[in-house]
Amino acid sequence: MVHTLVDSLTAHASRHPDRTAYRYLVTGDCDGEIQEISYGRLARRTKAVAAWLQERGLTGSRAMLLYPPGLEFVSAFLGCLAAGVVAVPGVPPQGRSHNHRALTRMKRLIADADVKVVLGGREVLASLGQLAEHLPELDDMARKASEDIPDGAADGWLENSPPADSVAFLQYTSGSTSAPRGVMVTHANLLDNERLVTERMGHTPDVLAEYGHEMFVSWLPVYHDMGLIGPVLNTVHLGATATLFSPLHFLQRPERWLEAVTRYRPHTSGGPNFAYELCLKHAGPALLDRLDLSGWKVAFNGAEPVRAATLRRFADTFAPAGFARRALYPCYGLAEATLMVTGGSVHTEPVLLRAEDDGPHAGALDAAAVGCGRPGPGLTVAIADPERGTELPEGETGEIWVAGASVAKGYWRNALATRQTFRATLPGHEGRFLRTGDLGFLRDGELFVTGRLKDLIVIDGRNHYPQDLELSAELSHPALRPGCTAAFAVDGGTEGERPVVVAEVAPDAEGEAEKIADQVRSAVGEAHGLSLREVVLVRPGTIPKTSSGKIQRRATRAAYLDGTLAVIGVPDRE
Repeated sequence: MVHTLVDSLTAHASRHPDRTAYRYLVTGDCDGEIQEISYGRLARRTKAVAAWLQERGLTGSRAMLLYPPGLEFVSAFLGCLAAGVVAVPGVPPQGRSHNHRALTRMKRLIADADVKVVLGGREVLASLGQLAEHLPELDDMARKASEDIPDGAADGWLENSPPADSVAFLQYTSGSTSAPRGVMVTHANLLDNERLVTERMGHTPDVLAEYGHEMFVSWLPVYHDMGLIGPVLNTVHLGATATLFSPLHFLQRPERWLEAVTRYRPHTSGGPNFAYELCLKHAGPALLDRLDLSGWKVAFNGAEPVRAATLRRFADTFAPAGFARRALYPCYGLAEATLMVTGGSVHTEPVLLRAEDDGPHAGALDAAAVGCGRPGPGLTVAIADPERGTELPEGETGEIWVAGASVAKGYWRNALATRQTFRATLPGHEGRFLRTGDLGFLRDGELFVTGRLKDLIVIDGRNHYPQDLELSAELSHPALRPGCTAAFAVDGGTEGERPVVVAEVAPDAEGEAEKIADQVRSAVGEAHGLSLREVVLVRPGTIPKTSSGKIQRRATRAAYLDGTLAVIGVPDRE
């Protein structure tokens, strides 16, 4: 009987110990150095880490995991689960260059989770030593490089069966800064969500056999829910094989992702919308000639607004390389629901919906709303009036509420936030609902996500979704970087709330700042009937984002009001 993911690992290690569980592309290149770990060795390393934790009486405590991209994180995470230690994935420090914001976040996570031990790579722990003056919390805390735990330690592992509702790990939401919130994901949550991912993405036994167990290629950060619950943990749940490489290597050369998909021919691979846009920027004839994407069946797109324009352009651009439009797979999820909530049907093109349409259609309209699929079996998705707490009829936009076994236990040591977010009730439904804070509507069972409740821009009594303004702005000039624009409202005094657009521009376009700003103003005015208070053009890589690549609009707004944005040229003010 499988009670935890460690049970799954043990079973797979017993049945096929020599099968590759994970391979890691050290340089990000298929022809570079490659590290692999089999199921037999992964189980051995997992138990060795678990035994080390057990011997030090750490069962029941929290362990922060600070690892560079690679395979060590996986055995450390599973080792925590096997020891009954609550894992806390974190962003590893970057030596003395680790910025103040990242250090502050780390300090707050350590304090909030009451971390008792830090597991990490040798170089990461050395970096922590250099930061000792900034992190005095580490002085009395155990630290261990898991590479230094010998395989033989596995013989001392004491098998345990944690209760299904006990916390497996804390997923700190990627936008958390001043008040970190650790989502308590239980062992039962993990197994249920792995079941949903498996069902929604078509990871059947027949498909596993057809693909020779090659199910994933992923560059996604493993300390974030999309990279962890999907490619890493669904792999061990299935007994499959995943190819992993560093997010940095992807950002340096986005084509590495497509080259790895070509080489290893996985069934499933994906990322946020911006990742597809980055690939489009590098899609020259030479790249297309050496790609074969015909085996790619699920190209999932989530974690940020899914754009119809991106889907259309990606499908059209990479069709010569064998990519099929029906492989596009918009989906919706969040850490508070472990990961996945809705997903499409495999081998079916995405559902697009024009505002003026009476129903969905399969057109390729750039401004269409994109369907994110249907709830997985056992999950209930309802659209609620966030103020009245009542269910809205089909087609009406409201807050997305979710109920089911994948919904996490709550926020770690935060009863008030747990009550506000995880304990909603809805007339006509049994049980509790998770309030996601996301806005959307249902049409024929399909979920369409329209924005964030707190990011909604209200001008003269009309609602505007910031991502709509951002898309109009980005499409107005080729120098504006995809997925690197933030729209928000500020107090305009006697004029009331006024919209502002902040956008990153390519370095070679700084001389055209005034022209670009004018085109942004014109595009937003024409598409939305809005007069922008200001267009602020900033240097690449300076707009605040979460670890999953989502624009942090409120943080950008705060930087705008504080005058700390990295503005190029002269700000375009009215």
